[in-house]
This record gives sequence, structure tokens and C-alpha cells, in this order.
Amino acid sequence: MSGMERVPQEDGATGAREAGRARAGRVRRVAVGGGVLVVVAVLAYWLGGSGSGERAAGRPAATPTPAATLTVPDVFRRVGPSVVVIQAGESLGTGVIAAEDGTVLTAHHVVKAAKDINLTFADGTRAKAVVAAANRKRDVAVLKPVKLPEIVVPATLGGAVAVGAPVVAIGNPLGLTYSVSTGVVSGLDRTTGRTGKDAGLNGLIQFDASVNPGSSGGPLLDARGLVVGIVVSIADPGGDDAFAGIAFAVPIGAALGGDDGDGPPGDGPQI
Repeated sequence: MSGMERVPQEDGATGAREAGRARAGRVRRVAVGGGVLVVVAVLAYWLGGSGSGERAAGRPAATPTPAATLTVPDVFRRVGPSVVVIQAGESLGTGVIAAEDGTVLTAHHVVKAAKDINLTFADGTRAKAVVAAANRKRDVAVLKPVKLPEIVVPATLGGAVAVGAPVVAIGNPLGLTYSVSTGVVSGLDRTTGRTGKDAGLNGLIQFDASVNPGSSGGPLLDARGLVVGIVVSIADPGGDDAFAGIAFAVPIGAALGGDDGDGPPGDGPQI
């Protein structure tokens, strides 16, 4: 990480309880210091057969697909209870509950170097977690909490998105927990990092909803409140850790193991 560690500045979990980032310049990871419903039968296969992770147990959420377009406040009310604050050593990131058993999806780079991973759920419940599976090709990890909230609220997983479609991002940018931003899908099948043998992440969704260090691992949602991607990086042409209007997310299908990718992530600087 680049050393821009942040600590939470606001306790946005209260708000969630109450209404319960082709390459452009240098690409940096968004972590401090970090209609068809996709249903996968077993979480053990989420991260593909790349051999880079262990298998995890459980089943993803299979709640009914919302039929109507929601307002942004409605999206937050629906998905906010599924969003998790992740403190992994000095790294602050975001996660989303993706299964009835409380399994959490996040970005691998948020937790990869951490010996101690702590989760804070939307209702204030705090719990330790372990990495149950990881795929650094996709920069996705599955966390297994050792304790769950009294009521587990998994997010509903979605499918493909189209260029120009509205999206919502929920995360913990710069320690401002449970922040909401909106934008559109700017492009599809984007690639970050270098080309050739050391190619970076590929097949990404490009979007322009504001995300910053701490947002990494959070859900990218469509207008119906379905998780369509996991936020992993931003374009940082100025090298100043500032959002330049270009962010990237791993499509939810790829995050769940539908596509293993073509190689490890690029090794550019992280924030």
C-alpha cells in the first residue's frame, strides 16, 4: 500500500441500521493502506479452478430479483444492511454479504497481507474473519466471519450490465463509512495494468460513480439494487490517490468464478 492509511471518520453504520473505477494513466487499487439473476450452486466454485484459493462452503443468496427500478435512497435502504466495513491490519476496505451464511465478498488486495481481519456489520456487530478462498487473478476474496449479526441480510446478486446504465456504489471511502455515490457504466471489458505476460486485471466494468481508497471490495449495484460488480481499482493519472472519474469493478459473474482471467494483476502501486 502507498501509506495513505485512513481510519473511519464517521460511523455510517448507524445510518444503515436506521434504514436497514483501456487504462488511463497509472492504475491504483482502491484500498487504504485499500432480467437474469446469477445464482451459483456452491461458494466453493466462486473463485474458479485457478488453484489460487481454497474452497469455501455455503450458498449465495437466491432472493427474488426485484422487478422495478429503485430510487438511490431505496437502493441504499435495500443493500446497506448487506455492506460490511473491513479493517485488515492497516487496510480499510469494504465487503458485501453474498450468502445466507454470512459469507462476505471483497477485494483480495484488501486482505491479502493481513493477519488480523475485523468486520463491522451494518447493525454494529463486530467479528473476526478468515479468508476462506481467494483468486488474485480476479482480485476477489471470500471471507468467513466467526460471528454473525442476529439478522443476516445478504445482497441479491445480478447479471450483465450495459454501457450507459445507471449504477450505485456503496463503500467506505477515506474512512467515511457507508457512503453512497452514483454514476453510469462508462465501458465494458476494460483492462488495467501492463500488457503481455504481466497483464493486469481484465474484463472489468468501467464506471464513473465516485470511489476512493477504502471503497475497494464494495458492491457496484444496478438500478434495481442488484450486485453487478465488486469495486477493485481506480485510474490515477496524477499519482495523487485522487479519483479521476474512472473506476473499475470485477463483474459479479467473473467474481463468482465464471471466468478465471488471463493472468495475475499488474504490480503497479497500490493505495
